[in-house]
Amino acid sequence: MRHFLPLFILVVMSSCAQSNYAKLEPIYEKQQLGELPDYSNLNYWSAHPDKKSPSDSVPAALSKNYRPVQLVDVFYIHPTTYLDSTKPYGMNASFKDIKTNISTDYTAVLNQASIFNEVGRIYAPRYRQAHIKSYSPVDQKDTVIAIAAFELAYQDVKAAFTYYMAHENKGRPIIIASHSQGSTHAIRLLKEFFDNQPLEKKLVAAYVVGMAIDPSTYVQLKACEKPNSTGCICAWRTFQEGYLPDFVVKEKFSSIVTNPISWNAKDTIVDRSLNEGAVLYNFNKITTHVVGAINHEGVLWTKKPQFLGSFLYTTKNFHIADYNFYYLSVRKNVAERVNTYLSINNNYTH
Repeated sequence: MRHFLPLFILVVMSSCAQSNYAKLEPIYEKQQLGELPDYSNLNYWSAHPDKKSPSDSVPAALSKNYRPVQLVDVFYIHPTTYLDSTKPYGMNASFKDIKTNISTDYTAVLNQASIFNEVGRIYAPRYRQAHIKSYSPVDQKDTVIAIAAFELAYQDVKAAFTYYMAHENKGRPIIIASHSQGSTHAIRLLKEFFDNQPLEKKLVAAYVVGMAIDPSTYVQLKACEKPNSTGCICAWRTFQEGYLPDFVVKEKFSSIVTNPISWNAKDTIVDRSLNEGAVLYNFNKITTHVVGAINHEGVLWTKKPQFLGSFLYTTKNFHIADYNFYYLSVRKNVAERVNTYLSINNNYTH
């Protein structure tokens, strides 16, 4: 799955002629007239503390020592799962799309959101996500439609977060977690609600994975420098060592990139032997030493993964496994940042 925003969409979003935005408005308004989410209804959440979901799952190898102490909240924004080539609901998914909802729950939420379940209550909204093709428009007309699709998706995410803050948060510390399209929206959510805002004090950390993040986007929010840094952003995009796709080469900035094994900005080359565990095809199995991690010019590089059957794994773009490859490392790091945050803020009750 390729969930990347081509550079020319970013250019169009910042410099599109007024006439194009005039065309965008009716497209967006027409989409808005459809089904509006009601986030007081649990059906509009893939994961929520008041319902069972795959986010509650724990790999069997970790279940013996699973002792949840959920002292913070995790607002998780899932990646693109609306992949049907026929686009049965147009350029934005429908809440009634059972196939896409199941895919969301048993791929992204299971493999990514579950990482955070030992330390946080997980809130994962369903939203009218943009179709995967929105990331690869072929002409100006398609680009305008794609922008409208992303705008509609973000407005749902924003509505979910606004509802969560008004009715669920009750002053608890927050982790923002996301991947791919979810990170497209998380970048904007962080800017609007946290950066240089009072809510920034409640941010434990943001794990905004799978998308480029221009550090100049934010006034106050910075990249996490140490494993226990708080109020900061962790981000990475994983590729095979030596490979840089064209869209990365064309980027006009060096993206935030965090090493998801060392978690230290000064320790940028880490061998696979120090990676304690990945979750691959079998969610219940932890596989050690699958990949290493090398910070390189705004991306994360690793040598070819090593696991049973990996000789069949020919791609050099490991986007789909950004979290899976570092599952146990991320899980432990989240706990460390939460402990640090609660200790600093005199709320540590272990």
